[in-house]
Amino acid sequence: MPVARTGPPIGLQLTRTSRAVSRAFDDALAAVGGSLPTWRVLLSLHGAPVANQRQLAAAVGIQGATLTHHLNAMESAGLLTRRRDPANRRVHRVELTEQGSDAFDRMRAAAIAFDRRLRADLGTADIDNLLQLLARLHTNITSGSDSCAEPDTTGVART
Repeated sequence: MPVARTGPPIGLQLTRTSRAVSRAFDDALAAVGGSLPTWRVLLSLHGAPVANQRQLAAAVGIQGATLTHHLNAMESAGLLTRRRDPANRRVHRVELTEQGSDAFDRMRAAAIAFDRRLRADLGTADIDNLLQLLARLHTNITSGSDSCAEPDTTGVART
């Protein structure tokens, strides 16, 4: 049974909000010398100080040449080091440097301040409700069914 639509499409509002939040978070990280890809790599390495490049790619969700590009820039900036694994020369080990730890601390402080900004004027119940709604939207999109399709009212099978 179709649900009556009220107001603007949820996807449109969610997309607008997501873009605004993403831009603001990018700006917050840039203000302390970071970027979202750098933050994601540093966050992953901080949790597991030595990781191989393949594990890092999986954890960060950045693949192939894009990850290599970011790692090259971060290595040039002194945030991390890469070296071949002596046990398997095909594997690159990635380690956070002291400078990388300092950058992590700055970006973590920016991320915490940004999260406080997002939570301003929201109570615990509001945040819990928002998280539940976002989880439901995620489930609606990833469940595998296409309930968005227009119902077939012609009675003729589509091929």
